[in-house]
Amino acid sequence: MDEVTAAIADPVRRRILELLRERRLPAGQIADQFEISRPAISRHLRVLRASGLVRDTVVGRQRLYELDPTRFADLIRWLTQFTPADAWERRFDALETEVYRARRDRRTGGAPYAAKERSA
Repeated sequence: MDEVTAAIADPVRRRILELLRERRLPAGQIADQFEISRPAISRHLRVLRASGLVRDTVVGRQRLYELDPTRFADLIRWLTQFTPADAWERRFDALETEVYRARRDRRTGGAPYAAKERSA
């Protein structure tokens, strides 16, 4: 977990991870997104590779980088101890209540809940 937290401590590396979230990219295309030198980007990619957050594959003459999200699992588990689970449960319960209320109003032909509140 320490390697992962050290790797994501740098804003450039976090931005690289965001770029790789959707698809794999060649190093040159990653470097084009920054105003720092290509060797600096290479060093950042090396740190990300060493931490296991990204892996690279050589395809022809290109080295493609892709995210390995499994390395976040330990960090996520550790971080969740600081997030009250019941807060999310309360939000989901409130959402469920609103969904049921909207369905009931639609079935009975009643005015939507928000409209009832405004008229009160």
